[in-house]
Amino acid sequence: MISKNEIKLIRSLSLKKYREREGLFIAEGEKLVGEAVSSGCKIRGIYRTDDIGEENMRKITMLSSPSPVLAVVEIPQAKEPQEIGKDKLYIALDNVKDPGNVGTILRIADWFGIEAVYMSEHCADIYNPKTVQATMGAIFRVTTVKCELEKLCDRFLSAGAEIFGTFMDGENIYGRKLPKGGLVIMGSEADGISGSVAEKTTSRLAIPSFKSGKTSESLNVAIAAAIVCSEFRADSTPKCNSQRPAGR
Repeated sequence: MISKNEIKLIRSLSLKKYREREGLFIAEGEKLVGEAVSSGCKIRGIYRTDDIGEENMRKITMLSSPSPVLAVVEIPQAKEPQEIGKDKLYIALDNVKDPGNVGTILRIADWFGIEAVYMSEHCADIYNPKTVQATMGAIFRVTTVKCELEKLCDRFLSAGAEIFGTFMDGENIYGRKLPKGGLVIMGSEADGISGSVAEKTTSRLAIPSFKSGKTSESLNVAIAAAIVCSEFRADSTPKCNSQRPAGR
């Protein structure tokens, strides 16, 4: 069973101030709960529809359609910025406020083998239920660090690493030979990369539109992140020498 106090506590975790006060967040669905358990995170409680009933699950779910299982997970201790590896690729998010985009970018980072995602103070909370859901478990594998991006850039520059920013007026990413490592900064869709951070970049990149005339003003930031990561990995990955069989 589940008590009224437990229901009240779980419902309160939809708000950042209560997540921070209690040091807890929510993971829902078989995949996310399984990822949370296998990650070694401390689990405060696991609730299954079969155990607490559909009515109670509807009271505690953060989803429009309740999943069969929900876990209350302890927020891990905040991580310090990692030691910079010049040949490693990192992402930094500058005031990306949409939880779905932040979560999707963590999932993208996980897919492309990016160990750490740095975020400015005003990015969406990674423990927002919408962010957690969008990560599809990547939140338990990718290191996330909240920090001042200007100071982070100074650390990369001191280490001799390149800092790339995405801009509408940047160099065509498809025509640029990209290095194996560096820091890629993605700005918010509304405002782009803030001026103080933009000044720290060593290269300005752009994803060009292939349509002439009127087109969309910009790409969704998560889609842009996927394209940029793919281009970096394509340039740093040895090309396969084998040819396709005839007729394929």
